[in-house]
Amino acid sequence: MNVEDQAPDFTAPTQNGGTISLSELRGQPVVLYFYPKADTPGCTQEAKDFTELGTEFEAAGAKVLGVSKDAPGKLDKFGLKYDLGVTLVSDAEGDICERYGVWGEKSMYGKKFMGITRATFLIDGQGTIARIWPKVSVKGHAEEVLAAVKEMVGQP
Repeated sequence: MNVEDQAPDFTAPTQNGGTISLSELRGQPVVLYFYPKADTPGCTQEAKDFTELGTEFEAAGAKVLGVSKDAPGKLDKFGLKYDLGVTLVSDAEGDICERYGVWGEKSMYGKKFMGITRATFLIDGQGTIARIWPKVSVKGHAEEVLAAVKEMVGQP
C-alpha cells in the first residue's frame, strides 16, 4: 500500500457483536491501526493512548479502528478490561492484514514467525490513503496521528 492508493474496503466483525465496513465510513477520516495481539503490553498501551485522545479524534470527525487477528470474543474482553473507546476489528482470517500488507515474517529472540507488523493508515473521507506509519513505535504515536488528522481536516 502507498499514499494516494484507494484503501481496500472490508467488512469485518467488531467487539460486542457488531460489524463494520470501511465503505460505511466514507465522508470522514478513518484511522486504521493494526496491532499484533490484544491484551499484550504494547498493544494495550496503544489502544489506551488512542482511547485517551478519543474525544479529540471525534472532534476532528475521525473514526479510530484497531485491527488484529484476535477473535471477536477476545476483543470483547480486551475492550471491557481497559474500557477502550476505539472500535476493535477482528481479522481472524487475516484477509485485511494481507490486503494492507501488514502480515509478514517477524523475528524475536532469534526465532522467525509470521505476524502483524504494527502499522497505521490514515484514510481520508474519499477512501484514499493519506498517510502511512509503517513499523510503529507506540510511545507518542496516537498524538502524532491526531496531529495528522487535525492537519488533514484543517483544525488547529
